[in-house]
Amino acid sequence: MDRLLAIMAKLRDPDGGCPWDLKQDFATIVPHTLEEAYEVADTIERQSWDELPGELGDLLFQVVFYAQLGKERQWFDFEEVARRICDKLERRHPHVFAEAAIPESELKANWEASKSAERADKGEHSVLDDIPQAMPALNRALKIQKRVAAVGFDWDALAPVVAKIHEEVDEVLAEVNQPAVDSDRVEDEIGDLLFAVTNLARHLKVNPEQALRRANGKFERRFRGVEALASDSGRALLQHSLEELEQYWQQLKRREP
Repeated sequence: MDRLLAIMAKLRDPDGGCPWDLKQDFATIVPHTLEEAYEVADTIERQSWDELPGELGDLLFQVVFYAQLGKERQWFDFEEVARRICDKLERRHPHVFAEAAIPESELKANWEASKSAERADKGEHSVLDDIPQAMPALNRALKIQKRVAAVGFDWDALAPVVAKIHEEVDEVLAEVNQPAVDSDRVEDEIGDLLFAVTNLARHLKVNPEQALRRANGKFERRFRGVEALASDSGRALLQHSLEELEQYWQQLKRREP
């Protein structure tokens, strides 16, 4: 860790440091942080365990970069970053570190109470106050729903969750069937539908972002197969009818376990 911090300081040294690293600030590093996080997720999904240490190192470097920027501005350093997460973990796990007797059934409520107190200390009073705006929309929707569910704003059965999806589909169709289609209203209704589907995923204990990533991968795999079958036919993809392409698709689907 000391070696990594020293490397980071050298990269940011105005006398002989890296020109690219010297140009960066907090805002310019954010896209790289998100990219590295997705690469970690992708590596885990592919179960490429030999690659994972390298990808985790890339992600750790992002934290070190922010810490260096903070140190240069005398705002905080890596030691402060590590201290804060240690304090938070110990505070949120009194049943582990403070030897407090907390029944397992009460652990979630205790966790939420701890987070609520932390929000209050920061002047945040809504359970939604500290959910990052920059999160991917599906994951943010899931986070919002979990927060409000924790304070009792949730259905306790699956039927109304599913009924809400049907209701939102009907509202989308009602908008697109208007004589003059309002694209903003259609977008609003599509958003409501996606939010409702996210809620169904949550009730089924499925992460919607992960589920959509899997669906993307499945579609990509099958479509590449369609392209291969079209090529084997001796005709370009665009020379096929939709019906022929659908036959290829179903053929590939039947081959899957």
